[in-house]
Amino acid sequence: MEETLYPSFSVLLVDDENAWLRIMSMTLNMDGGINNVIRCQDSREVMGILESENVGLILLDINMPHISGKELLPQIVSTYPGIPVIIVSGLNQVDTAVESMQNGAFDFYVKTGEKERLLKGIQRAIKTVDLERENREIISRFMKGRLDRPEAFKDIITCNQKMFSIFQYIEAITVSSKPVLITGESGVGKELIARSIHELSNRKGPLVTVNVAGLDDSVFSDTLFGHSRGAFTGADSVRKGLVENASQGTLFMDEIGDLSVTSQVKLLRLLQEGEYFPLGSDIPKRISARVIVATLQDLEVSQASGKMRRDLYYRLCAHHVHVPPLRERKDDIPVLLDHFIQQTADELGKVKPVYPDELPVLLANYDFPGNIRELKGMVFDAMSTHKSKMLSMDAFKRAIDRQPAETVLVKDPSGNIFDPNKPLPKLSDISNILVNEAMKRSNNNQSIAARLLGVSQPALSKRLKKMTDVDA
Repeated sequence: MEETLYPSFSVLLVDDENAWLRIMSMTLNMDGGINNVIRCQDSREVMGILESENVGLILLDINMPHISGKELLPQIVSTYPGIPVIIVSGLNQVDTAVESMQNGAFDFYVKTGEKERLLKGIQRAIKTVDLERENREIISRFMKGRLDRPEAFKDIITCNQKMFSIFQYIEAITVSSKPVLITGESGVGKELIARSIHELSNRKGPLVTVNVAGLDDSVFSDTLFGHSRGAFTGADSVRKGLVENASQGTLFMDEIGDLSVTSQVKLLRLLQEGEYFPLGSDIPKRISARVIVATLQDLEVSQASGKMRRDLYYRLCAHHVHVPPLRERKDDIPVLLDHFIQQTADELGKVKPVYPDELPVLLANYDFPGNIRELKGMVFDAMSTHKSKMLSMDAFKRAIDRQPAETVLVKDPSGNIFDPNKPLPKLSDISNILVNEAMKRSNNNQSIAARLLGVSQPALSKRLKKMTDVDA
């Protein structure tokens, strides 16, 4: 399998010493997982390389024949201001360091200094470039107002503008290798979002999915990281973990909010250091998969209460996609209804029926705590007993009636729903307000309005006639 390049842009190493170029390339690859490297031993070739290659970061030596780093630095900064330049000098000279920074260098390091310090500086620069490019990409996507690859979202049935904005954001962040946090209630389609992100990232490896809810620490470690032979009783052979199975692809961990604190430490190391240890092994392995996590929990609340590590939380939400519940995208109900009816008809070998015009109105006045998954179940139940040309609404009404109605009142800070500075409305006025609102929400369908009010249709009809007579 062809190796995935990291970062998405090239890191250009410029030095007249071939030995240093070779050693630095190996260090970046082995210790930092940075393998998208271009080596340049002749400083005269630098500007040509920048013109023809996708270079995002430069490591530049100061003392070189032909064109020195001091001469090259201002040329690079003026021609390619978006590319950070890290000066790497063989001498620890304060004046040279100060002059380099004044001329636009991103940072300054001494070759004989600590290798780990230089590596961290390079990683910091890569993250800076990544963030700037992602921001430009996001702005560009939203300015265009269209999708470049709409086919990646073909399994997500929607006509909602909020969802379209989410698709634009997802297209923009696929250039990044940072983790993605997907949040949303149960049944909104978080796994479908993860599949779209994977497809858009053009990764060569597979999408590997695991639900981490209920996994204790040992099972979590073995599942994700695998084990070596003899790691524990019964470990008769080497077992690859899901991190390795997802190599050069995507690892999707669902229900991340239920992960134990002990396992969170190991996941944090995986994301922070890019490496992990299989059980029973003291030789680290590097992760080449992109990590996507999902949860229906509010992780801000979880980290505030100590259930979720704060440092892990901030690692996970580098990119955040929140999928709105169905009750906030009711314009999707008709298209989802039509899709699920056709899908179920195909599965059951039935002719697709028509449905009453009142059905989408009825469903639009329901909160759908189970979201899209609940609507799909409703349709399957209705289609299972369907025999005529017109789909009955009875199964949908029964499903809605099984869920207790939740009344939401808008209150002021004092807890009073009425303005204390104004007289209380009369019961007849409140009644009229409720009836009018129910008729508005039901598109003037008395049967549905009566259900919303919890009264019989004859009672509502009588009330409407009384209101009409009073107005007359």
